Amino acid sequence: MNHPKPSGEVKAVAVATADDLRETIRRKSKLKGRQVDDASLAQVRQLIGNAPHRRDLLIENLHKLNDEYRALHDHHLVALAKEMNLPMAEVYEVATFYHHFEVVHGNDPVADITIRVCDGIACELAGAQNLLAKLPSILGNPNIKVAAAPCVGRCEQAPVAVVHQYPVLFATTDKVKAAVNNQLTTQPLAKDDANFDPAALAEQDVSPQGENQAVSPDYVGYESYRAQGGYALAKQIHEGKKDAESVIKAMESSGLRGLGGAGFPAGRKWRIVKDQAAPKLMAVNIDEGEPGTFKDRTYLERDPHRFLEGLLIAANVVGIDACYIYLRDEYHGCRELLELELAKLKADPPFPIPNIELRRGAGAYICGEESAMIESIEGKRGEPRMRPPYIAQVGLFGRPTLEHNFETLYWVRDIISRGPEWFSSYGRHDRKGLRSYSVSGRVKQPGVKLAPAGITIQELIDEYCGGMQDGHQFYGYLPGGASGGILPATMNDIPLDFDTLQPYGCFIGSAAVMVFSNKDKARDMALNVMHFFEHESCGQCTPCRVGTGKAASLMQAKSWDQETLEDLATVMVDASICGLGQAAPNPIRCIHKYFPQEIA
Repeated sequence: MNHPKPSGEVKAVAVATADDLRETIRRKSKLKGRQVDDASLAQVRQLIGNAPHRRDLLIENLHKLNDEYRALHDHHLVALAKEMNLPMAEVYEVATFYHHFEVVHGNDPVADITIRVCDGIACELAGAQNLLAKLPSILGNPNIKVAAAPCVGRCEQAPVAVVHQYPVLFATTDKVKAAVNNQLTTQPLAKDDANFDPAALAEQDVSPQGENQAVSPDYVGYESYRAQGGYALAKQIHEGKKDAESVIKAMESSGLRGLGGAGFPAGRKWRIVKDQAAPKLMAVNIDEGEPGTFKDRTYLERDPHRFLEGLLIAANVVGIDACYIYLRDEYHGCRELLELELAKLKADPPFPIPNIELRRGAGAYICGEESAMIESIEGKRGEPRMRPPYIAQVGLFGRPTLEHNFETLYWVRDIISRGPEWFSSYGRHDRKGLRSYSVSGRVKQPGVKLAPAGITIQELIDEYCGGMQDGHQFYGYLPGGASGGILPATMNDIPLDFDTLQPYGCFIGSAAVMVFSNKDKARDMALNVMHFFEHESCGQCTPCRVGTGKAASLMQAKSWDQETLEDLATVMVDASICGLGQAAPNPIRCIHKYFPQEIA
């Protein structure tokens, strides 16, 4: 084959002029997407400080912006992403996951004040819908936003409206208008010299009665708690005067189980995590988002250091290096109180203590699930993890993690100092222990009732709640919050405790007991909680995300399509990865089984 001979001369061909090349370089040097502006970056730095920044503090930083500007402006999110060296998409997906963050674009208006009216069952029964309907016209200010909100954890004070961060108890339109006119937008801090002994309230009412209740009750501060013998037990354990094994045995003998809902034996959990490799962490769940539950808030706002001493005892026994407390965002007063008292504890500790960090939720019920809470503490979307591995082995920041509900740790000091038999000596109907029942609805005296485990609903109403409200007859109840199912008044002799309600398609959960009467419909209770589940689904599982919305739609019909609803229930139970989707069908099945006359 003959190939052409190479030419001795190579001719240059101009593909672009020098000006063309300079323009191309200029265009490529410009970053794609929304660029940060200097003013927004300066505003972000003023709130969160200068870099470097911890990735896990993203949600805390979003709160700082949200508190300052009453919303999250897109230009601040761009600046925050730049300052924290995070992709803008990552910041945006976290910001838009949580209900208490409102992302606004460009020059979109932001309300001066947002008023959230609780539309949980207790507040609905007390007239929340009337408030929602009347407040906008009564306030007459387009810069004031009125919105419905899921349960805010004050069911014994229903109905409740929250003016920015100020809760209006037993709310009326006049009370809310007065709060707005008087610029009451933050919860005041109470006096810190109170006396509070929960053990003395065994088999009694913990909550005050009447509508003249303090928004912020007096509490036992650090100095008062130490003066009353507080932290002495934790110090003995730290110094080895009480060995870890004897403490764990006392916890096991007491029969104390996790009081957040799952009911896992506390002593066994300590033993499991104690055997894991260091470093180990602790995550404390005070998200308390289950509708109808307010026991943790009731104890925390009165006696925070009893909980903190329980936390330190657990940390010493298990070998914890750092503790993270996750508090629901609705508890603004509790947050300020805890920040103040934690600062006092750290400034003058009774003995060397581990690092303790307080983290703030952002309005996501799903973060009550332990692995979703851990994701949120790490600054991510609160989506539950697949298991195994379990968080006792691979939890927060990939380390073995001891996870506890607030109330579980709250009783540790009294169980160890008084002896496990003190706690286990209480109980009815062959059950053992004390339970803090959050009772709300159509009873005369709602509130936290520190009653024997295994008490029945009828005994609870008659002995602790002063009976039903005048003109109301007991018709039904939710024994364990929104997730725990619905039972008729004819089934009033079932012990309310772990493992006693499952045969009836229910469970005790966090012991949130909501009572309704012959003037209410059970199907309305079920629809209320299904709307709640639809609103709070994290969206990770299709059966839960789609199923809750479809179920809520079908449940509005006068006659229910029971076959389709049961198909939905089966799929949600079988295919959802966490308890929200698995428990959401409980109200549907309970209405089918116990209240068929309402949906025929």
